[in-house]
Amino acid sequence: MTFWGFESTGELLGVMGIQDKGDVALIRHAYVRTRSRQQGIGEHLLLHLEGLTEKPILVGTWKAASWAISFYEKNGYILVSETEKNRLLQKYWSIPERQIETSVVLANKI
Repeated sequence: MTFWGFESTGELLGVMGIQDKGDVALIRHAYVRTRSRQQGIGEHLLLHLEGLTEKPILVGTWKAASWAISFYEKNGYILVSETEKNRLLQKYWSIPERQIETSVVLANKI
């Protein structure tokens, strides 16, 4: 997993990781400081990571994280079906069943 950061005037304002999983890449641990949101930092990081791979990119997040889902949808990602979500989470992530039940997966090109 490789992390990239966005800084301004020496202050780290956002981070986002990408993990190669063979036939896909995963966006991992994407964060922007609360006071720095809505300034394009997340989009800047996401576009940078998308430029690092030609593989389909998957993002897993909590169903309740509506702000995260909206961010990825705004950037061209789509929610996969429940069946596909379960398959992808079991294939590419190592998470407990309860987390699978409370998560969603978004994809940019599958």
